[in-house]
Amino acid sequence: MTLEGRLFVANRLIEIKEVTTADTDASYSKRLEKALVELCRQLDIPVPMWMKKNTKEFAAFGQTIFFREQYTENVRFDRFQIKVVDDPS
Repeated sequence: MTLEGRLFVANRLIEIKEVTTADTDASYSKRLEKALVELCRQLDIPVPMWMKKNTKEFAAFGQTIFFREQYTENVRFDRFQIKVVDDPS
């Protein structure tokens, strides 16, 4: 699974990263969680709170957006978007 993350400030893209997980034995949700945590580590941001709306968006579109309100810490961006770029399994 390849997951892409984008950080935005005032609708301007400020940073973009991709991570790939190769653990095909794990469930889809475990691979997604692992990729999200690694993506946040590479972008040097805290891991957001995953809400019901994120599950619905991700299931429907293969992507979701996290806003400032989904973080317990102050963040330097307005929104964080993730999307699946490649999932061979």
